[in-house]
Amino acid sequence: MKLVTGEQMRRLDRKAMDEFGIPGLVLMENAGRGVGEVVKNYFNGRVESKRILIFAGKGNNGGDGFVVGRHLANCGADVKVFLLSPLEEVKGDALINLKILKKMDIPVDTISKHGDIHRISISLLHTDLVVDAIFGTGFLGKPPALIEEIICVLNDSSKPIIAVDLPSGLMADTGKVEGSCIKAHRTCTFGFPKLGLYLHPGSQYSGEIDLVDISIPSVLAEKDNLPYNLIDEKLCSLPPRDSEGHKGTYGHVYIVGGSVGMSGAVGMASSAALRGGAGLVTACVPHSVGPITDSGLMEIMTTTIEGTGDGVFHGGSADIIADLVSNADAVVVGPGMSEKKPVDEMLLNLLPKITAPLVIDADALNIISENISIFSKLNTPAIITPYPGEMARLMGCGVPQIQGDRLGAALQASREWDVIVVLKGAGTIIAAPDGRAYLNNTGNPGMATAGMGDVLAGLIASFLGQGMGPLEAAAAGVYVHGKAGDRLIGKKGHRGMVAGDILKELPNVIVELERRCKEGDDF
Repeated sequence: MKLVTGEQMRRLDRKAMDEFGIPGLVLMENAGRGVGEVVKNYFNGRVESKRILIFAGKGNNGGDGFVVGRHLANCGADVKVFLLSPLEEVKGDALINLKILKKMDIPVDTISKHGDIHRISISLLHTDLVVDAIFGTGFLGKPPALIEEIICVLNDSSKPIIAVDLPSGLMADTGKVEGSCIKAHRTCTFGFPKLGLYLHPGSQYSGEIDLVDISIPSVLAEKDNLPYNLIDEKLCSLPPRDSEGHKGTYGHVYIVGGSVGMSGAVGMASSAALRGGAGLVTACVPHSVGPITDSGLMEIMTTTIEGTGDGVFHGGSADIIADLVSNADAVVVGPGMSEKKPVDEMLLNLLPKITAPLVIDADALNIISENISIFSKLNTPAIITPYPGEMARLMGCGVPQIQGDRLGAALQASREWDVIVVLKGAGTIIAAPDGRAYLNNTGNPGMATAGMGDVLAGLIASFLGQGMGPLEAAAAGVYVHGKAGDRLIGKKGHRGMVAGDILKELPNVIVELERRCKEGDDF
């Protein structure tokens, strides 16, 4: 599903009006009517005698709210509008719809000072639902003091709130909130979902998201070549399995990593590669780790490399490992590898020698942060999978800078280093060097535990080894990984989930994904 910035959506609106002759009033009518349908569905189709308060600003978002009020009143709802700007500041299509409300004798109460807020508090005591139509996609910064106080009153009321296009106080492009922001139960967004609804912290304010078709011609989006996407099952179409295939048909994945005390990371990544459908998986580990991986991973082959006395790869191991992985269909480098010397020497010599699609994870990323020029020496498509802390080290900044603009950081790093970036965390972002980006909304806080990143790295490599492109494999891996976590919440909760639980759930998610993709259902 395509995602848009506020300016991209406004451009599509203008083109719909200028190139196709669709009046702005029609777009506003479609938007308001769509929100009205969502409100009716909230009440199981019956809004007769329901008391509904609409909070409207002076712009087009407020105009959408006026249309909502008209349609709900026509269906028998008891509607009241609070206008949060002087009447004379309402212009254009919004003014036309406000005048219609007045002619219908729908009460419109203008709130102009803090002393008026008590009227809102009294109305909230008896209302069934609130519609937030205060600010739209053009909002930036912090709401004015009066509206900030009103937003706080609405949030504190515990009444269900349906936001029009965006929760008021949320910035459309970044999801940032600098002051008070509506905490919506549902958000009805128009045309295409806005980026800010899925970027942290915006996703915490938007509630359930309903996409309302306002009749923007689909050809406009196709011509605009919109670069941002929300990952869904339609983007996760896995390669078909040949009925005459064999284990060599479905990819040989190598996992290069491990060290004394960290063998579990290689095991998790290797098991995930198998659970994702790889035909063959080989764990390439230091000699001292071999007996552990051999005994614990029956379906996985193990190749051991002479290591140091500390149980890590020797600095001269690069050529040996490069030769071993020369027949690989995908390679993961980094899980449990350790950052001790001479592992750094081995890694920096190894990476340019790998020709199979590559996933770089964990300790390998921390080593690269001190040797960032290695990216320019890679000879194969590469995917890096940093957490925010690892990303901050790679980019030479603090974690707050990364988290403050996750999308921007991922796109910048992908462009500068010519790699696919999987920036993990709440709302994982996948960015490509050509400016495309994918946002993920699967996953949950229960997955913030050891080993989850190793499972993800192995799963992505599994999809790579089966023939998916790097961007598609990264997106599918992130989506399936998060979906497995979501399916386990009811059984394990946020505290009891471990990476091994995800491993066991992956096949169930993949089976369901393949079935739904085949049947055209939503997940």
